Amino acid sequence: MKRVALAYSGGLDTSVTIRWLTERGYEVVAVAVDVGQQEDFALVRERGMRAGAAEVRVIDAVDRFAGEFLIPAIKANGLYEGRYPMVSSLARPLIAEEVVRVAREIGAGVLAHGCTGKGNDQVRFEVAFGVLAPDLEILAPVRDDGIPREKAVALAEEWGIPIADVATSFSIDENLWGRTAECGPLEDPWAAPPERAFARTAPAQNRPSEPAEVVVGFERGVPVSLDGTARPLPALIREVDALGGRYGFGRVDMIENRRVGIKSRELYEVPGALALITAHRALETLTLERDVAHFKPSVEQRWSELVYDGLWFSPLRAAIDAFVDATQSHVTGEVRLEFSPGTCSVVGRRSEVSLYDEGLATYGEGDAFDHHHAAGFVRLWGMPLRVWSEVQGIGAEASGPGAGSPG
Repeated sequence: MKRVALAYSGGLDTSVTIRWLTERGYEVVAVAVDVGQQEDFALVRERGMRAGAAEVRVIDAVDRFAGEFLIPAIKANGLYEGRYPMVSSLARPLIAEEVVRVAREIGAGVLAHGCTGKGNDQVRFEVAFGVLAPDLEILAPVRDDGIPREKAVALAEEWGIPIADVATSFSIDENLWGRTAECGPLEDPWAAPPERAFARTAPAQNRPSEPAEVVVGFERGVPVSLDGTARPLPALIREVDALGGRYGFGRVDMIENRRVGIKSRELYEVPGALALITAHRALETLTLERDVAHFKPSVEQRWSELVYDGLWFSPLRAAIDAFVDATQSHVTGEVRLEFSPGTCSVVGRRSEVSLYDEGLATYGEGDAFDHHHAAGFVRLWGMPLRVWSEVQGIGAEASGPGAGSPG
């Protein structure tokens, strides 16, 4: 009997995958990786065993996820297409590593996942598996056997696999960094998302009316404290996420360009991720030199594309991380965030290594800027355009032959 290590979420598709594999003679070890999802792992284990797994392993990787994947994402202000903090993309390479580790431990010759042929995760898992374990076979039953969602729901019911009601309407993924929902009612881009699609963010009628503030402290680009009290990163993320969620902040409804070439309507709840990236960017405005501040966003965009596209284990991503780390040496200080219904705003920022000089910036009596230097600067700055205008441009046309003569 062939052994297979399965990347197991405990959801509909991966639970059906277990049964599909066992019915074809595979011994399945399901690997459920805890990356901070709000999940009852006792139920996940029970569901996997009822589906037919020989073993369900639950691996605690929350601290590793925060330290090795979310810290680089915060430093790089990682947002795919400027909006999505890449909840799933950041977790997949870690999960792939754990699945491969278990496969080696149990002597499995096969790796498996429950992804569809339209999704990004098939790319992320299989590219990672190919880097980490090129000698192992990969199976993707939901994709390769053509199991549509309706059939998966029917199979789960037929086989007695207990799946939460919401899983029959939406495809849900969740971890420390946020929650994602797709499929079902969300596939119509004109339709407003139903309130039952949300779990981390309060509906409008339940949000507090009075604003709340929190001060996020950073050291070298990493969030380390709230209101002056040190916090481990997972706890800090959860606290900011819960605060933002109470105010209904962090809902992202977007039409996204998937790696496989199709557009997809995606719903994200990411209050903690968006709040911390917002705070980090605000601190960078104080502490990054002008050219670095102007150049870094282009690198951030490429970093986000690499991660989204499943290329975590690429030399370019590692090289960009090295650059980003170099920019963070002085990104230390505090940012004051204010939450109000549906929003999160930066209302203050400070740093002992701030490049903001009030004496140079003020227009008041304390002005230390020498205005006499400005006239010469402006003349030198505009000189190339002035020469161009006189010889080839607007000035040349005005003073050239026939200028002012009737046509």
